[in-house]
Amino acid sequence: MATPDVRPVGDLPNELGKTAPRELQLAGIDSAEKVSEHSEKELLEIHGVGPKAIRILRAALAERSMGFRK
Repeated sequence: MATPDVRPVGDLPNELGKTAPRELQLAGIDSAEKVSEHSEKELLEIHGVGPKAIRILRAALAERSMGFRK
């Protein structure tokens, strides 16, 4: 079964692929602001969010002068 493509999800980068945005959306995270409310560790616990997604999200947050929660 193919992974459904739900992109775009809010202002999250499309470079995340298909799985990470879908799973983030299911977790109620649909914007950079909501991403910034979570730590990297919390995000990595979400299925489909791995080191590559964290790097992409970190760069997207940095462009907005934001970061992950400590």
